[in-house]
Amino acid sequence: MIDLRSDTVTRPTAEMRRAMAEAVVGDDVYGEDPTINLLEERAANVCGKEAALWVPTGTMGNTIGITVHTEHGQEVICESRAHILNYELAMMAWFSGCVARAVVAEDGVLNWKSIAAEIRPVGPHAAPTGLIEVENTHNMAGGTIYPLDTLREIGEEAHKLGLPVHMDGARVFNAAAALGVPVSEIVAPVDTVMFCLSKGLGAPAGSILAGPRLLIDKGRRLRKRLGGGMRQVGVLGAAGLVALEKMAGRLGEDHENCKFLARELAGIPGIRVEREPSTNILFFDVNGTGLSGPEFSARLKERGILINSAYGVGRLRLLTHHDADREACERAVAAVRDVALRPKH
Repeated sequence: MIDLRSDTVTRPTAEMRRAMAEAVVGDDVYGEDPTINLLEERAANVCGKEAALWVPTGTMGNTIGITVHTEHGQEVICESRAHILNYELAMMAWFSGCVARAVVAEDGVLNWKSIAAEIRPVGPHAAPTGLIEVENTHNMAGGTIYPLDTLREIGEEAHKLGLPVHMDGARVFNAAAALGVPVSEIVAPVDTVMFCLSKGLGAPAGSILAGPRLLIDKGRRLRKRLGGGMRQVGVLGAAGLVALEKMAGRLGEDHENCKFLARELAGIPGIRVEREPSTNILFFDVNGTGLSGPEFSARLKERGILINSAYGVGRLRLLTHHDADREACERAVAAVRDVALRPKH
């Protein structure tokens, strides 16, 4: 099977497996796992932040990131299709005690004008704004990237008002690869950033939350409350180190494969590609084939291709990654063409 459902399906590389087997470990709840300590130090350096915290999942990282900035009863401004709003089981409300103030942006990229219009001051009626959140790259908008000037303006103007900014940077390394700049430059305007080691970077598990040391220390206590206080977790941290140091440099290959898929699929009758991919995420519409998204996805599965279809009646998503090379993408194109041209078979 060729699995293009997500970049979370990547398997650890041989180098990661060796590093995991040989990892020097200790009790991380006591702060004594040397491999995790090293990973957190290097992640903080990569982000240009004071400190970093390893967490098991991106959802936990975002939840902690929201919570360290806010108080119960505040609003969090985010884009209407943000992952924190739609795909994290309402943790913003359930754990952080906040409600989302959703702002629509066609390409998923907020600007200061649209944010400023939704800021609520402290008063007797509206819940006050406690945090601004940006998602970079934006998953449900098709892997779109925030322009650096836009991020800088958001950070500068938010801080003038005393508002913090958190970035869901699950795929921020993809943004860095596409822009050709260091991650530290992208995340400089925000107070905290979460990024995933287990997506394009290929580690089997784990994410990082980076930011000011005082907030990260607070986040460490929140991690324990959420069940993320783990013991000899350096066996996973070792894979994370390889991901951080070795895998970021190859993400451009995934982007090129995604562009290849977009070009090829756009030429198939009945297929409509939503936008030219900026990174490794592609959405396309199959309504013109006479099949629904689930039907189309099911027929692709019969041909050995896994693609997600849970995004609307005829909307499908695919992601390129380390475990799907150009040959795999070519096979996927052939399967899509076969299904589209033979919808009754």
